[in-house]
Amino acid sequence: MTTLEDCRALDGQDPLRALRELFTIPPELIYLDGNSLGVMPKAAPERVARAVTEEWGVGLIRSWNSAGWYEMPQRLGDKVAGLIGARAGEVVVTDTTSINLYKVLSAALKVARRHSTGRSVVVSERSNFPTDLYIAQALCKEQGCELHLVEDEDVEAAMADDVAVLMLTQVNYRTGALHDMRAVTQAAHAAGVLVVWDLAHSAGAVPVDLHQADADFAIGCGYKYLNGGPGAPAFVWVHSRHRDEFEQPLAGWWSHAAPFEFTPDYRPAAGIARYLCGTQPVLSLVALECGLDTMLAAEPLGGMAALRRKSLALTDLFIRLVEERCAGHGLGLATPRDHGRRGSQVCLTRSEGAHAIVQALIARGVIGDFRAGDARQPDILRFGFTPLYIGFEDVWNAVEQLKQVLDSGEWQRPEFHQKQAVT
Repeated sequence: MTTLEDCRALDGQDPLRALRELFTIPPELIYLDGNSLGVMPKAAPERVARAVTEEWGVGLIRSWNSAGWYEMPQRLGDKVAGLIGARAGEVVVTDTTSINLYKVLSAALKVARRHSTGRSVVVSERSNFPTDLYIAQALCKEQGCELHLVEDEDVEAAMADDVAVLMLTQVNYRTGALHDMRAVTQAAHAAGVLVVWDLAHSAGAVPVDLHQADADFAIGCGYKYLNGGPGAPAFVWVHSRHRDEFEQPLAGWWSHAAPFEFTPDYRPAAGIARYLCGTQPVLSLVALECGLDTMLAAEPLGGMAALRRKSLALTDLFIRLVEERCAGHGLGLATPRDHGRRGSQVCLTRSEGAHAIVQALIARGVIGDFRAGDARQPDILRFGFTPLYIGFEDVWNAVEQLKQVLDSGEWQRPEFHQKQAVT
């Protein structure tokens, strides 16, 4: 049996432990929801305040040049590139995940249909994140295409002759299941299909190598494992073989080859800059850069490889402790045990009271979240493990609180059954 002392010993041996000091974490909280919204970097308030009071307040419009505002999408993009196996100059940070998905999915469809006129189907997982499916539904309706939804195990078999694009999230938001990006991409390419990857639950959480996988398009968000703050800008990557092949559908002035010439005709910028659109959200970019810098602080300590080792150790420990200490309470495991198939979260299932159990945990200072079940799976208690700031003793204490909630039955109290707008 694993003990509290065992967990403390693991913390004492953890080479990444000092990274926790880069974040503001209330001492009474165990925060296991970084897969939904990351923790605030300690550097963010001062840096954002300086951008407001000095760069905006004093520099005003001059700061587009003097404070480097204009170059921020590319500069931050280069920082993201190092986390996803991309190269300098290949990524821009801009807009939201949904907007960026609209851009690249539209691009992928145009490229695919240009090279093979008979392809008009987009394939995705039925359990993909809903905004991805909504964007795909709208775009397919607009372009006269069809969206075909399949189960996880049927993705490769769905690569028929009429499929233009496969659209997947690398780590499933509900279960934490991880796709083998390289294997899936190779299978799709062998069938003549382009692949769009959503990295929202993998960038900063698991090692990603877009070039090694020979991916086509990728997008992702900045507010989960990248700790960029609520609503932080997202990012776009496009393989060089596709970047200059078309004009993206949201041809705003920032994606113009010379935006400050103010010509009435649109000429797309070369390379990834053509995936920009309108004026950039500077204050949000400033906050996101603080989050990216916390990721870069792990580089001297082993980078993503070290973060991945710790993530797997944390999630292994959580699964083991739940099974040792919470047996008999009807909890199941939705997340794969296989390291090659697991992201950086653990999702437990329960046929009754999952939402209320999560609310009872939150009242005790253990922050996770709830996701409703579907026809294939009961409701889910979802816990994210961000190795930058979660320790092994945190895992022990979280499971202890879960055990007490279940043993006492306190989750049955009426106040824990009230649902708010955000669950």
